[in-house]
Amino acid sequence: MIETRGLTKHFKDVRAVDGIDLTVAAGELVALLGPNGAGKSTTLRMLTTLIPPTAGTARVAGYDVVRHQREVRLRIGFIGQGNGAGHSQRGRDELISQGRAYGLSVRAARARAAELVDSLGLGEVADRRVSSLSGGQRRRLDIAMGLIHEPGLLFLDEPSTGLDPQNRANLQEHILALRARHETTIVLTTHYLDEADSMAQRVIVVDHGRIIADDTPARLKAEHVGDRIVLGFDAETDAAAAASRLAALRPGRTGTRLFVTAQGAPRRVPGILDELRTAGLPAAEVEVIRPTLDDVFLKLTGRSLREGGAVPDNAGTTELVEV
Repeated sequence: MIETRGLTKHFKDVRAVDGIDLTVAAGELVALLGPNGAGKSTTLRMLTTLIPPTAGTARVAGYDVVRHQREVRLRIGFIGQGNGAGHSQRGRDELISQGRAYGLSVRAARARAAELVDSLGLGEVADRRVSSLSGGQRRRLDIAMGLIHEPGLLFLDEPSTGLDPQNRANLQEHILALRARHETTIVLTTHYLDEADSMAQRVIVVDHGRIIADDTPARLKAEHVGDRIVLGFDAETDAAAAASRLAALRPGRTGTRLFVTAQGAPRRVPGILDELRTAGLPAAEVEVIRPTLDDVFLKLTGRSLREGGAVPDNAGTTELVEV
């Protein structure tokens, strides 16, 4: 559904996108992540024909994004960060007008609008003015507008931004249900890493205009972070002795706590505790911490996704204590 080779975009002296090779298969739900200024929004704008690449090629839904812009646009839906519907218009009317703009007959546009209103839970508000809708209702209306022409590929640029947790959860459910029903390919950008973790089949991390990671959430967490075992002791001397006893596992230590990174941590805990008891160093407390995409992102980029700032030099220790 998407294939790029050496996709590049320069703005004067800024390399916003610097040679991206990307493939997205039909039916996939892919999350594109990156700190502010990483190049993900510029990549989306090229893939949706809004701006031309400086170099490289991109084919979307089988068509070149430079030479066949109309064909690409007819086959994609794009929901940006702003609201697409006119505030003074009624939601259903906006859907019908959008359908007509894509060449649907009046009858087909009305039928399609009714289908989307029903599937996205907008029945009670579709005939109200857009300005009267809540944030979650507007985002669902935006998605309906992006789907009115039944595109095979849907781009969602931070669809949950500004929504409260309940509306975020509801919107995620609607997106997943629509994908299951229509087998739509979805490319999602988000600043909510839990959203990418729970929804995406693949996570692609972009930094400084390049792809630095591309895999399933589970494999990214296992490869770049791993499970962590936190062992607490009553005294620092006990923690130091336990660290020596477990030297083969290369534990970290902060005061009375040890931190061990190990694949399959839950299965390894009993053996570690038995070894420490045998040595007369019983742990006072134990905790297994499963990695998150936040951990992966910090490890890969050294920055926070939402803030885009640098992580302190002692981030490794701080991360282990505060996760």
